[in-house]
Amino acid sequence: MIITRNSTTPQALRETMSTTQSMFRVAAIQMASGPHVAANLQEAGRLLELAAATGARIIALPEYFAIMGMQDTDKVAAREKDGDGPIQAFLAAQAQRHRVWIVGGSVPLESGAPGKVRNACLVYDQEGRRVARYDKIHLFGFELGNERYTEERTIEPGAQVVTLDSPYGKLGISICYDLRFPELYRAMGEVDLIFVPSAFTETTGKAHWDTLVRARAIENLAYVVAPAQGGYHVNGRETHGHTMIVDPWGVVLDRLARGSGVVVAGVNPTYQAKVRRSLPALAHKTVRHW
Repeated sequence: MIITRNSTTPQALRETMSTTQSMFRVAAIQMASGPHVAANLQEAGRLLELAAATGARIIALPEYFAIMGMQDTDKVAAREKDGDGPIQAFLAAQAQRHRVWIVGGSVPLESGAPGKVRNACLVYDQEGRRVARYDKIHLFGFELGNERYTEERTIEPGAQVVTLDSPYGKLGISICYDLRFPELYRAMGEVDLIFVPSAFTETTGKAHWDTLVRARAIENLAYVVAPAQGGYHVNGRETHGHTMIVDPWGVVLDRLARGSGVVVAGVNPTYQAKVRRSLPALAHKTVRHW
Protein backbone atom coordinates (compact mmCIF):
# COMPACT_ATOMS: atom_id res chain seq x y z
CA MET A 1 0.00 0.00 0.00
CA ILE A 2 1.31 3.44 -0.91
CA ILE A 3 0.36 6.53 1.07
CA THR A 4 0.80 9.89 -0.63
CA ARG A 5 0.32 12.94 1.52
CA ASN A 6 -0.74 16.16 -0.16
CA SER A 7 0.16 18.85 2.34
CA THR A 8 0.01 21.73 -0.11
CA THR A 9 -2.36 24.63 0.44
CA PRO A 10 -3.13 27.00 -2.49
CA GLN A 11 -0.32 29.24 -1.23
CA ALA A 12 2.04 26.28 -1.02
CA LEU A 13 1.10 25.25 -4.54
CA ARG A 14 2.07 28.71 -5.78
CA GLU A 15 5.34 28.35 -3.89
CA THR A 16 5.86 24.96 -5.51
CA MET A 17 5.41 26.41 -8.99
CA SER A 18 8.03 29.08 -8.35
CA THR A 19 10.39 26.69 -6.57
CA THR A 20 10.53 24.28 -9.51
CA GLN A 21 12.55 26.84 -11.45
CA SER A 22 14.92 27.87 -8.66
CA MET A 23 17.49 26.23 -6.45
CA PHE A 24 17.09 25.70 -2.73
CA ARG A 25 19.28 24.20 -0.05
CA VAL A 26 18.85 21.00 1.90
CA ALA A 27 20.86 19.89 4.90
CA ALA A 28 21.63 16.54 6.51
CA ILE A 29 22.77 16.23 10.12
CA GLN A 30 25.27 13.69 11.41
CA MET A 31 25.39 12.68 15.07
CA ALA A 32 26.90 10.09 17.39
CA SER A 33 23.91 9.78 19.69
CA GLY A 34 24.03 8.33 23.19
CA PRO A 35 21.60 6.78 25.67
CA HIS A 36 20.16 9.99 27.13
CA VAL A 37 17.27 11.56 25.23
CA ALA A 38 17.65 15.05 26.73
CA ALA A 39 21.35 15.25 25.83
CA ASN A 40 20.69 14.04 22.29
CA LEU A 41 17.92 16.58 21.78
CA GLN A 42 20.23 19.34 23.00
CA GLU A 43 22.87 18.31 20.46
CA ALA A 44 20.28 17.94 17.70
CA GLY A 45 19.02 21.44 18.49
CA ARG A 46 22.51 22.86 18.18
CA LEU A 47 23.01 21.20 14.81
CA LEU A 48 19.57 22.21 13.55
CA GLU A 49 20.42 25.82 14.33
CA LEU A 50 23.66 25.53 12.35
CA ALA A 51 21.82 23.93 9.44
CA ALA A 52 19.09 26.56 9.43
CA ALA A 53 21.72 29.30 9.40
CA THR A 54 22.96 28.00 6.02
CA GLY A 55 19.58 28.80 4.48
CA ALA A 56 18.52 25.15 4.15
CA ARG A 57 14.78 24.77 3.60
CA ILE A 58 14.65 21.07 4.48
CA ILE A 59 16.80 19.56 7.24
CA ALA A 60 17.05 15.83 7.91
CA LEU A 61 18.19 14.10 11.11
CA PRO A 62 19.68 10.58 11.32
CA GLU A 63 18.00 7.39 12.47
CA TYR A 64 17.88 7.01 16.26
CA PHE A 65 18.95 10.66 16.67
CA ALA A 66 17.15 10.88 20.02
CA ILE A 67 18.41 7.65 21.56
CA MET A 68 21.11 5.07 20.94
CA GLY A 69 20.61 3.06 24.10
CA MET A 70 22.97 0.83 26.04
CA GLN A 71 20.60 -2.01 25.14
CA ASP A 72 18.11 -2.46 22.30
CA THR A 73 15.28 -2.39 24.80
CA ASP A 74 16.15 1.18 25.89
CA LYS A 75 14.30 2.59 22.91
CA VAL A 76 11.24 0.62 23.95
CA ALA A 77 11.39 2.25 27.37
CA ALA A 78 11.68 5.68 25.67
CA ARG A 79 8.75 5.09 23.30
CA GLU A 80 6.15 7.80 22.83
CA LYS A 81 2.46 7.80 22.02
CA ASP A 82 1.77 8.85 18.46
CA GLY A 83 1.42 12.64 18.56
CA ASP A 84 2.58 13.10 22.14
CA GLY A 85 6.00 13.12 23.78
CA PRO A 86 9.20 15.16 24.22
CA ILE A 87 10.88 13.99 21.01
CA GLN A 88 7.85 14.84 18.87
CA ALA A 89 7.36 18.16 20.65
CA PHE A 90 11.04 18.97 20.02
CA LEU A 91 10.74 18.31 16.27
CA ALA A 92 7.59 20.39 15.91
CA ALA A 93 9.06 23.30 17.90
CA GLN A 94 12.33 23.27 15.95
CA ALA A 95 10.54 23.28 12.60
CA GLN A 96 8.39 26.22 13.66
CA ARG A 97 11.28 28.10 15.27
CA HIS A 98 13.54 27.89 12.24
CA ARG A 99 10.74 28.01 9.66
CA VAL A 100 12.04 24.89 7.94
CA TRP A 101 10.81 21.44 7.00
CA ILE A 102 12.32 18.74 9.21
CA VAL A 103 12.64 15.07 8.32
CA GLY A 104 12.87 13.68 11.83
CA GLY A 105 15.22 10.74 11.46
CA SER A 106 13.40 8.11 13.47
CA VAL A 107 11.35 8.25 16.65
CA PRO A 108 10.36 5.22 18.77
CA LEU A 109 6.56 5.17 18.80
CA GLU A 110 4.18 2.85 20.58
CA SER A 111 3.45 -0.43 18.84
CA GLY A 112 0.64 -2.91 19.02
CA ALA A 113 3.20 -5.65 19.69
CA PRO A 114 4.27 -6.06 23.34
CA GLY A 115 7.90 -5.12 23.98
CA LYS A 116 8.31 -3.49 20.58
CA VAL A 117 8.16 -0.04 18.99
CA ARG A 118 7.53 1.36 15.54
CA ASN A 119 10.70 3.00 14.21
CA ALA A 120 8.99 6.01 12.65
CA CYS A 121 10.31 8.86 10.50
CA LEU A 122 8.16 11.94 11.12
CA VAL A 123 8.08 14.93 8.77
CA TYR A 124 7.14 18.43 9.91
CA ASP A 125 6.49 21.52 7.83
CA GLN A 126 7.68 25.06 8.55
CA GLU A 127 4.65 25.69 10.76
CA GLY A 128 5.56 22.77 13.00
CA ARG A 129 2.70 20.61 11.71
CA ARG A 130 3.34 16.94 11.20
CA VAL A 131 2.65 16.14 7.57
CA ALA A 132 3.85 12.53 7.24
CA ARG A 133 4.78 9.42 9.18
CA TYR A 134 6.72 6.48 7.74
CA ASP A 135 7.30 3.31 9.77
CA LYS A 136 10.45 1.42 8.81
CA ILE A 137 9.49 -1.59 6.71
CA HIS A 138 12.74 -3.56 6.43
CA LEU A 139 14.30 -4.55 9.76
CA PHE A 140 18.06 -4.95 9.95
CA GLY A 141 19.54 -8.35 10.69
CA PHE A 142 23.27 -9.03 10.64
CA GLU A 143 25.66 -11.53 12.20
CA LEU A 144 29.41 -11.60 11.60
CA GLY A 145 31.92 -12.56 14.24
CA ASN A 146 31.10 -10.67 17.44
CA GLU A 147 28.64 -8.36 15.67
CA ARG A 148 24.99 -9.27 15.85
CA TYR A 149 21.93 -7.14 15.21
CA THR A 150 18.31 -8.31 15.20
CA GLU A 151 15.94 -5.36 14.95
CA GLU A 152 12.87 -7.56 14.76
CA ARG A 153 13.30 -8.35 18.46
CA THR A 154 12.35 -4.79 19.46
CA ILE A 155 10.74 -3.25 16.35
CA GLU A 156 7.43 -3.98 14.67
CA PRO A 157 7.77 -3.39 10.90
CA GLY A 158 5.66 -0.95 8.95
CA ALA A 159 3.82 -1.93 5.78
CA GLN A 160 3.16 1.29 3.87
CA VAL A 161 5.29 3.17 1.35
CA VAL A 162 5.09 6.89 2.09
CA THR A 163 5.57 9.85 -0.22
CA LEU A 164 4.37 13.42 0.19
CA ASP A 165 4.02 16.59 -1.80
CA SER A 166 5.86 19.66 -0.55
CA PRO A 167 6.75 23.15 -1.76
CA TYR A 168 10.11 21.59 -2.70
CA GLY A 169 8.85 18.72 -4.80
CA LYS A 170 7.66 15.20 -4.08
CA LEU A 171 9.50 13.57 -1.18
CA GLY A 172 10.06 9.85 -0.62
CA ILE A 173 10.76 8.63 2.93
CA SER A 174 12.78 5.57 3.93
CA ILE A 175 15.03 4.50 6.81
CA CYS A 176 18.48 2.88 6.84
CA TYR A 177 18.18 -0.84 5.93
CA ASP A 178 15.44 0.06 3.43
CA LEU A 179 18.30 1.31 1.27
CA ARG A 180 19.07 -2.29 0.25
CA PHE A 181 15.64 -2.81 -1.30
CA PRO A 182 15.34 -0.91 -4.60
CA GLU A 183 11.77 -2.11 -5.13
CA LEU A 184 10.68 0.15 -2.25
CA TYR A 185 11.88 3.22 -4.15
CA ARG A 186 10.33 2.03 -7.40
CA ALA A 187 7.03 1.76 -5.53
CA MET A 188 7.32 5.45 -4.63
CA GLY A 189 6.90 6.48 -8.26
CA GLU A 190 8.68 9.59 -9.49
CA VAL A 191 9.94 11.42 -6.42
CA ASP A 192 12.24 14.43 -6.49
CA LEU A 193 14.05 13.92 -3.19
CA ILE A 194 14.63 10.66 -1.33
CA PHE A 195 15.47 10.74 2.38
CA VAL A 196 17.37 7.89 4.05
CA PRO A 197 18.09 8.65 7.73
CA SER A 198 20.46 5.90 8.80
CA ALA A 199 22.68 4.30 11.41
CA PHE A 200 24.76 1.94 9.26
CA THR A 201 27.30 -0.14 11.15
CA GLU A 202 30.94 0.54 10.33
CA THR A 203 31.28 -2.97 8.89
CA THR A 204 28.35 -2.78 6.47
CA GLY A 205 28.76 0.94 5.81
CA LYS A 206 32.40 0.66 4.79
CA ALA A 207 31.48 -2.05 2.31
CA HIS A 208 28.21 -0.80 0.85
CA TRP A 209 27.00 2.66 1.98
CA ASP A 210 28.43 4.78 -0.83
CA THR A 211 27.39 2.32 -3.52
CA LEU A 212 23.83 1.96 -2.24
CA VAL A 213 23.17 5.68 -1.73
CA ARG A 214 24.52 6.60 -5.16
CA ALA A 215 22.65 3.72 -6.81
CA ARG A 216 19.31 4.89 -5.40
CA ALA A 217 19.99 8.39 -6.74
CA ILE A 218 21.02 7.16 -10.19
CA GLU A 219 18.23 4.66 -10.77
CA ASN A 220 15.52 7.07 -9.57
CA LEU A 221 17.11 10.19 -11.10
CA ALA A 222 16.48 11.83 -7.75
CA TYR A 223 18.40 13.75 -5.12
CA VAL A 224 19.18 11.53 -2.14
CA VAL A 225 19.65 13.05 1.32
CA ALA A 226 21.28 10.54 3.65
CA PRO A 227 21.88 11.75 7.23
CA ALA A 228 23.72 9.19 9.35
CA GLN A 229 25.01 8.27 12.73
CA GLY A 230 28.80 8.52 12.55
CA GLY A 231 31.33 7.57 15.20
CA TYR A 232 31.76 5.66 18.43
CA HIS A 233 28.81 5.34 20.78
CA VAL A 234 28.68 4.89 24.54
CA ASN A 235 27.13 1.45 24.06
CA GLY A 236 30.26 0.27 22.21
CA ARG A 237 28.72 0.41 18.76
CA GLU A 238 30.56 2.06 15.87
CA THR A 239 28.57 3.62 13.05
CA HIS A 240 29.90 4.44 9.61
CA GLY A 241 28.87 8.06 9.19
CA HIS A 242 29.61 9.52 5.75
CA THR A 243 26.44 11.58 5.75
CA MET A 244 25.96 12.74 2.18
CA ILE A 245 23.75 14.45 -0.36
CA VAL A 246 23.82 13.00 -3.87
CA ASP A 247 22.43 14.50 -7.09
CA PRO A 248 20.36 12.67 -9.75
CA TRP A 249 23.50 11.85 -11.77
CA GLY A 250 25.04 10.12 -8.75
CA VAL A 251 27.47 12.91 -7.90
CA VAL A 252 28.19 13.34 -4.19
CA LEU A 253 27.59 17.05 -3.56
CA ASP A 254 28.74 17.10 0.05
CA ARG A 255 29.82 14.60 2.69
CA LEU A 256 30.95 14.34 6.30
CA ALA A 257 32.99 11.28 7.18
CA ARG A 258 32.82 11.17 10.99
CA GLY A 259 31.57 13.06 14.00
CA SER A 260 28.78 15.55 14.58
CA GLY A 261 28.14 18.14 11.91
CA VAL A 262 26.05 19.39 9.02
CA VAL A 263 26.18 18.60 5.32
CA VAL A 264 24.57 21.12 2.95
CA ALA A 265 23.92 21.14 -0.80
CA GLY A 266 21.82 22.94 -3.37
CA VAL A 267 18.93 21.20 -5.10
CA ASN A 268 18.41 22.37 -8.66
CA PRO A 269 14.99 21.27 -9.99
CA THR A 270 15.79 22.62 -13.47
CA TYR A 271 18.93 20.47 -13.63
CA GLN A 272 16.97 17.44 -12.42
CA ALA A 273 14.34 17.94 -15.12
CA LYS A 274 17.10 18.22 -17.73
CA VAL A 275 18.70 14.97 -16.55
CA ARG A 276 15.35 13.20 -16.73
CA ARG A 277 14.73 14.47 -20.27
CA SER A 278 18.22 13.43 -21.38
CA LEU A 279 17.94 9.97 -19.80
CA PRO A 280 14.23 9.06 -19.65
CA ALA A 281 14.78 5.82 -17.74
CA LEU A 282 11.77 6.43 -15.51
CA ALA A 283 9.55 6.57 -18.58
CA HIS A 284 11.09 3.32 -19.84
CA LYS A 285 10.19 1.30 -16.74
CA THR A 286 8.31 -1.90 -17.45
CA VAL A 287 6.69 -4.45 -15.20
CA ARG A 288 7.73 -7.97 -16.12
CA HIS A 289 7.00 -11.32 -14.57
CA TRP A 290 10.14 -13.27 -15.32
